[in-house]
Amino acid sequence: QVQLVESGGGSAQAGGSLRLSCGVSGDTSSIYCLGWFRQAPGEERYGVARVCGDSTTYADSVKGRFTISKDKAILSLQMSSLEPGDSADYYCAADPYEGSSYGVTPLDPKGYRFWGKGTQVTVSS
Repeated sequence: QVQLVESGGGSAQAGGSLRLSCGVSGDTSSIYCLGWFRQAPGEERYGVARVCGDSTTYADSVKGRFTISKDKAILSLQMSSLEPGDSADYYCAADPYEGSSYGVTPLDPKGYRFWGKGTQVTVSS
């Protein structure tokens, strides 16, 4: 089993920055892919960034503004040039395999088995 705990959420002004962190513990040697997902009220959860090995993938909506990184047991998401549309609950997730192993795209939540409980981000204009 793998446990994931997010931190770093909060409020920011449009144009500002926030850094999210996710502590990964448990059977971490089994994990190959880690990702950040977000879900706004009334909307479906979708992926914003993921890292598998040394390969990163970003959603078009955050490309150039968000950076995902991994350092030992910490997964981070540096968010810059924030927009009100970035407001959501943010979740980190992990899986031993790439999404293609399940027949899904890299940022599809169905490709991730382990999930944190989320942290809220609010961006005001």
